[in-house]
Amino acid sequence: MNHFEKVRDYLLDLGYNITHEDSTEELFVIQDEEKNLMNVIVDCEDPILIIEMPIIEIKDDASVYKELLIKNREIVHGAFTLDNDGKKLIFRDTLQLENLDLNELEGSLNSLALLLSEYYNQLIEYAKN
Repeated sequence: MNHFEKVRDYLLDLGYNITHEDSTEELFVIQDEEKNLMNVIVDCEDPILIIEMPIIEIKDDASVYKELLIKNREIVHGAFTLDNDGKKLIFRDTLQLENLDLNELEGSLNSLALLLSEYYNQLIEYAKN
């Protein structure tokens, strides 16, 4: 079984809805509305698995950047990042594909869900400003 198939099986075992699948690019887009996980990109870029979720558009504000960097220290898996234009806040995590197991993928996605539930109100404030 290749990495792409293994990741698909794990995502299905974990109960995620795969809304898009591209076997050529080896990526999935998943969601779980109950966990507020929407349009999560799961990309097999051998040797790593990249997990990204666009969160909000943010303005160029040093105090917001500072708060996000401080929050990164508390995140169990992954981190806040910005897109190439510096306008969209993204959650990003990377895992090794070679020894990826179900628990590791589940932990990363659960970390994102926990982050969103705990930090939701603050993220809404960043989006408003």
